[in-house]
Amino acid sequence: MGEPAPNLLYRWPAAAKLGSRVPKEKFYEHGTVTAAAREKFVAEVRRITWIYKLAETTVNLAGSDAVPEIQVFQIDAKGNDVSELVLTAIDKAIPFPIIFEIIRDEGDERSIRMVAAHKHLGAGAPTLSAYYSTGWQPAYAEREPLPITITLPALYTALFDPLIPVSALPGEEMSEVAARLQSVRKLEREIATLERKLRTEPQLNRKVELRRTLKKKQAELEEQR
Repeated sequence: MGEPAPNLLYRWPAAAKLGSRVPKEKFYEHGTVTAAAREKFVAEVRRITWIYKLAETTVNLAGSDAVPEIQVFQIDAKGNDVSELVLTAIDKAIPFPIIFEIIRDEGDERSIRMVAAHKHLGAGAPTLSAYYSTGWQPAYAEREPLPITITLPALYTALFDPLIPVSALPGEEMSEVAARLQSVRKLEREIATLERKLRTEPQLNRKVELRRTLKKKQAELEEQR
């Protein structure tokens, strides 16, 4: 998972509210749930609630094959958090993009974080990016209105914008942003490797070559962001 984004919660539209509890056993029926994931469900999850459904029928925004609807799931944790194994199992079982809100209780304090992975829908099983999250914040924190968009795919991209370390370009869909994120992570790994080599390289001519390569990669990273 990437670094937590600034604290943020969205004020989901009342017209999209569902509030349907989803039994954990529903996810066990899918082949995507491994024995290890089932153990995490039992140990970490108190309750799963499908709280909102953002669709053309509820928010009057047209969907697409890539983003036909956006679901919002609330997970009440038994302990301090819910692991990505659980989120991945739910994501792979539901054929729509999902935004998760995870709630935990610490004594009298209740806190919440929003987390999501970009989900690419295709002919087979959906594929997922890394998960991106806000930090933990009080459950009663003030919520922000939804970004103003005219389609569900544009809304999906806008919902992710505060969570991810790159900014969506005008007209860019989330699948394109996700591809740039992959490039950013790859470049960050390459830069870290070059910096380590530069610190330990004893030969001057080799240092000059490494520094030149490093500057090139850093410039590429700035372009991707």
